[in-house]
Amino acid sequence: MQVIVNGEQKEIPDGLTVSGLLRHLGIHPGRVAVERNLEILLRAKWDEMRVQSGDRYEIVNFVGGG
Repeated sequence: MQVIVNGEQKEIPDGLTVSGLLRHLGIHPGRVAVERNLEILLRAKWDEMRVQSGDRYEIVNFVGGG
């Protein structure tokens, strides 16, 4: 199935949740925010929310420092 992640088209397996998408992409979920189709997703929903073909994701890493 095709999705867009941070502006790049990606081929991913069917049936992934948002958490599964992050694992598939090798992204540690601890310090990221995920937006799907212009809507920020609550972290508590990532395990149950299914990725759909054509979805557009923006995944942002938080960086600490001072």
